[in-house]
Amino acid sequence: MLTSVDSIPLQTVYTIDLRSNLLQGSLPMPPNSTRYFFISQNNLTKEIPSSICNLTSLVMLDLARNNLTGEIPQCLGNISGLKVLDMQHNRLIGTLPTIFSINGSSLKSLNLHSNKLEGRIPRSLANCKELQLLDLGDNHLTDTFPMWLGTLPKLKVLSLRSNTLHGSIQPPRIETIFPELQILDLSYNAFSGNLPSNLFQHLKAMRTNDPSTEAPRYPGSTYYEDSITVTTKGFVREIVRILYPRSTYYEDSITVTTKGFVREIVRILYLYTVIDFSSNKFEGQIPSIMGDLIAVHTLNLSRNGLKGHIPPSLGDLSSVESLDLSGNQLTGEIPEQLASLTSLSFLNLSHNHLQGCIPQGSQFHTFESNSYEGNDGLRGFPVSKIVEMLGC
Repeated sequence: MLTSVDSIPLQTVYTIDLRSNLLQGSLPMPPNSTRYFFISQNNLTKEIPSSICNLTSLVMLDLARNNLTGEIPQCLGNISGLKVLDMQHNRLIGTLPTIFSINGSSLKSLNLHSNKLEGRIPRSLANCKELQLLDLGDNHLTDTFPMWLGTLPKLKVLSLRSNTLHGSIQPPRIETIFPELQILDLSYNAFSGNLPSNLFQHLKAMRTNDPSTEAPRYPGSTYYEDSITVTTKGFVREIVRILYPRSTYYEDSITVTTKGFVREIVRILYLYTVIDFSSNKFEGQIPSIMGDLIAVHTLNLSRNGLKGHIPPSLGDLSSVESLDLSGNQLTGEIPEQLASLTSLSFLNLSHNHLQGCIPQGSQFHTFESNSYEGNDGLRGFPVSKIVEMLGC
C-alpha cells in the first residue's frame, strides 16, 4: 500500500484511483486533464487546496473517508461537468457552499455525510435538477425541513439525519413533490408537530412496487489498467494504478438504521426504500395514509411523542421488513392486520402503552419478548405465561 504521493508528473491522464491506501499529509494534485479522481479511504489531512479547481474536466471527485479539514472550496462551482462529489467522513467545517447552483444541472450525487458543516441548507440546491442523491447527514446544520427540494424530479435519496433541524413539516404547496424519492431519513433531529400526511400522499415511488428501478449508471464499464511513475518518499517509483475512463467504478452509499442496527447500504441502495423519522419530537397520531407506502422496506418512527392507536392500514405494507414504533405513547391493541406482513423480520413496539393480545401466526411467532417490553397491558406469546395466555 502507498503511504505518500508527493507528485503525479503526467501531462495527460483521465482517471486516477488511489483508494484504500495509507496516504498521509496533503491532498496530492493530479494533472489538470483528470476527469475521475478517487482517493478515498486514506489518511489525508489539512485543507483541500483551491488548486483542486484547476481540474476543470472533473466528472467524479471522491475524497471520502480521510481527515481533510477546512472549508469546501467555493470554486468547485466552476467545474461544469462535475457529476459526483463525495466528501463524506472528513472534518470539513464552515457552511455549505452555495456554488452548486452555478453549474448544478450536471450534479447527480452530493455526499457530505459526517463532517462538521454548519448553517442552513442552501436554497440553490433546488437548481440541481439532475440530483439523485443528497446526503448531508451527521453535521451541525440548523434549518427547517427543505420541502423545496421536492421539486427535484430525479431525487431518490435524501438523508438529513443527525443534525439540529427543527420545526414542523409544512404541507407541500405544489401537487408533484418528491416523485422519485425512495429513502427519506430525518432521524436524530428536533422536528416537531404532526407527521406530514400531506407529504406521504405525494411519495409516488414509495406507493408503488417497481422492480425495474436501477442504480444510476456513471460513465465507464470496461476495465483495463496501466501504471505511471510517481514520486513517493523522495523516490521515483512505478506503482500507482491508473484506471482510464472506461474503467471508472463508483457506487453511491448511504448510512441508515434498519432492523435495529446502523448499516451502510451500497449495492442495493436504489432498490431499498426507507422512511426514518426516529428520535425527533413528532406528536399526534400515525396517519392511516402511511399504509399506502407499500414499497417501504424500513419504517422507523421510534422515540417520538406519537399517541393514539396503531393504524390497521400498516398491515398493507407488504414490503416492510423492519417496523419500529418503540418509545412513543401509543395506546390500544396491536392490530391483527400486522400478522399479514409476511416480509417482516424485525418488529419493535416496546415502551408504549399497548394492551390486549399479541397477534399470532405468520412472522409474529419469531419475535422475542423484547419487541414488546414496557407495555404492561400486553399478553400472549411471548410475554405471558401459559396460564395468562388463555384469554388470547
